[in-house]
Amino acid sequence: MYFDQRIQRALREAGLETDEIAAASDRVVELVAADAESLTDFFATDGPYYSDMEMAHSAATIQEHPTAEVDLFTHGGDLRGYLSLDGWGVPVEGGRILREAETGDESADAAPVVVELTLGDTVNDRVRFTREREAL
Repeated sequence: MYFDQRIQRALREAGLETDEIAAASDRVVELVAADAESLTDFFATDGPYYSDMEMAHSAATIQEHPTAEVDLFTHGGDLRGYLSLDGWGVPVEGGRILREAETGDESADAAPVVVELTLGDTVNDRVRFTREREAL
């Protein structure tokens, strides 16, 4: 189960039954897997990509990355993996879709416009990525 014992207890005290807590836990896992798929699709096409990553060798507030590739996996509610940018890489410790394209069709899956990855060692920060500089 995704929820730890304290969260499960709080949910039971709020009136949820064990089956409802299990269903909510399963839903969290589904949503994380869907985000991982959307994030992978976002980085599947050729660059450039733009980010708000702070870089030691750049005074720019927006970085341009000619290439970007992500390899993600999920385990329960965790999303992890590795991001390769311009010949170097960094572990990914979480991610989410911040903004999707407006399709006008609620039944259609919208493409991510701005995503955020929590990057591990060497960066240790949340970094937003987009395909259009103006979107940051």
